[in-house]
Amino acid sequence: MDEFIPRSEFDVQVQRITDEEKRQNHRIDKLEESYEVVNRLATNIEKLVIQIENMQTELKKQGTRLEKIEDEPAENWKALVKTAVTGIVSALVAYFLAKGGII
Repeated sequence: MDEFIPRSEFDVQVQRITDEEKRQNHRIDKLEESYEVVNRLATNIEKLVIQIENMQTELKKQGTRLEKIEDEPAENWKALVKTAVTGIVSALVAYFLAKGGII
């Protein structure tokens, strides 16, 4: 014999299922919102990493240029000393050659 569910009990079960469906839909909506937030965050982090890499490359280039700028006065000083020493040695050699009557 088939048992029938009374209409009132059926309505209660339908309402329970409907309420459960609403709760689950609400949870799914919240999960989708969370997913979107995490997705945007991941995208922003990826962009940030690219920017940091670009900054790192630029800093390396600036470091190289700075080293050249810092080395320039030292190079100029070395050239000046070399020229001065060469001039003094040349003058001394010329003096001694002239004193010896070679020139």
